Amino acid sequence: MTFDELKEKALSLPYAPGVYIMRDKTDTVIYVGKAKKLKNRVSQYFQDTASHSPKTRIMVSKIHHFDVIVAASEFEALVLECSLIKRYMPKYNILLKDDKGYPYLRLNMKDIYPTISIVSKLADDGADYYGPFGGRSVTHGVMEAIRLTLKLPGCSKQFPRDIGKDRPCLNYHMNQCAGWCQSNKSCAEYREAMLQAKQLLQGNYKTVAEQIRQQMLSAADNLEFELAANLRDRLNAVENLGQKQLVTAGTLADTDVIGYGETEAKACFAVLHFSGGNLLDKEYEVFPRPDEKTEAVSSLLKQFYLSRGLAPKRILLPFEIEDGELFAQLLEQQFGRRPKLHVPQRGDNMRLIELACKNAFEEAQRVTGKEERVNATLALLGKMLAMEPPGRIESFDISNISGTDIVASMVVFTDGRPRKSDYKRFKLEGLSNQDDYASMHQVVKRRFAHLKAGDKGFSEAPDLLLIDGGVNHAKTAVAALQELDLQFPVYGMVKDDRHRTRALVTPEGKEIRIDNNQAIFSLIGNIQEETHRFAITYHRQLRSKRLRYSELDEIAGIGPKRKQELLRQFKSLTAIGQATLPELERILPKDAAAAVYHHFHETKEV
Repeated sequence: MTFDELKEKALSLPYAPGVYIMRDKTDTVIYVGKAKKLKNRVSQYFQDTASHSPKTRIMVSKIHHFDVIVAASEFEALVLECSLIKRYMPKYNILLKDDKGYPYLRLNMKDIYPTISIVSKLADDGADYYGPFGGRSVTHGVMEAIRLTLKLPGCSKQFPRDIGKDRPCLNYHMNQCAGWCQSNKSCAEYREAMLQAKQLLQGNYKTVAEQIRQQMLSAADNLEFELAANLRDRLNAVENLGQKQLVTAGTLADTDVIGYGETEAKACFAVLHFSGGNLLDKEYEVFPRPDEKTEAVSSLLKQFYLSRGLAPKRILLPFEIEDGELFAQLLEQQFGRRPKLHVPQRGDNMRLIELACKNAFEEAQRVTGKEERVNATLALLGKMLAMEPPGRIESFDISNISGTDIVASMVVFTDGRPRKSDYKRFKLEGLSNQDDYASMHQVVKRRFAHLKAGDKGFSEAPDLLLIDGGVNHAKTAVAALQELDLQFPVYGMVKDDRHRTRALVTPEGKEIRIDNNQAIFSLIGNIQEETHRFAITYHRQLRSKRLRYSELDEIAGIGPKRKQELLRQFKSLTAIGQATLPELERILPKDAAAAVYHHFHETKEV
């Protein structure tokens, strides 16, 4: 279908809830979305494409045709959207890379020598399953804590096949295993340890501790002091394990805290799992920075919990999501538990959100390269100014003091970095008074007259012009371009009370705020500072050169050394002019002193 045909089809859709499925020319699903009103949502893709982000524009350009499914309700549309995303894994949807779900601990007591392992899913095989406990790292931690507490085997040996075949491994010598592979260990002892592991997984710490305590006292009564010492150590380990509350008695964390952070190029969705106030685990997903963070978090939230198979009691969110109540209803329908969604504004819960968002930002920043940051910043700047990302930016500034030594600077940034070889400076001509607008008009016209003439060093055209000043400075630059029959995007740099660029302004007076975006604020601030530095450095050079030339240079017989000596003794030109002839003769030869004296006094008489 052509673009116009797609637009016409979108405008013919009903004002009803449903999902839309975008497909490319190979009939591959590239995007799935949900809408309260299909006509409004889908037609937006085929309206003003210039307002779309680069990613959306690319996606729209690849749409060959689309299908819609009208739903009976918005809730039904949500369920269908989640199902279709999981089925098709569309390229332009933000997707979780890992949807394996939470792992479980599997304890198989049916074998002669029971085993404990980590599995991804429940199975109806007669074994006992515990969990999920959160992420895979937490589950590993739980299993390892129980293994070390009860000194269970952590090697790859199989029992009873490998009993007595080899010497004990390093775990035995490190006192991390009771040496169950040795022939002096019975199957009954092993099963008893595994039964204690089962009770620990069920949260029965006190029962296990009491069993071990009775065994320890019995061994002491029988004068088996070495066994009693080993049991004492095991008792201490079980009590410590119970205090740490690493095992959550077969339930997921009671509170999940959602964090979101983004850099110029990347974004991260993070989930912190808490149980009883203790942080159990962190899971996160890093992806390209989205156009709309609320939509991204909403999408990933659905995928995350629907793929895990259950939900916590409470989910803390960094901001409201559009279909939060529908999402909670879906989880209740799927898993029999309706989590409470809450967006905290203050207190301890707000601090947990800040912690989760900090974790998310750190992960996004860690994987964002310097080149990506620059490219993403320029893309964002282009989007703000409704233009393509500017590759070459030229910035102009005027410098003078009371209308003297009026100069201008042109600074060039390409791909977000200064290109000093293209910097230009101008000494303005025919201006005796301070007039910033006339100065800006002259320098812009001179620069682009060189461009039209194809002069060396001026032949590359800019993508964007930044003018130090407000709307009138921008208008002046546009007028100079129009006189040359040229047109480029022009924006003035509007300062705050600390002389930092807080906004860009069009020649028509429309301000575009930039101080609420750190990346853009920093880039424009660097350009502004560099332009000002280059202008004022040139102005100081000219002023210093002018001040070094004085009336003394016009007097015969006064060279650099005598001039320096006069200024050292009298401190200023005024004091030299007021000096008497005898005072001058104490420093200079008589003829030179007379020349200086007559120069100043004759000038005054005239």
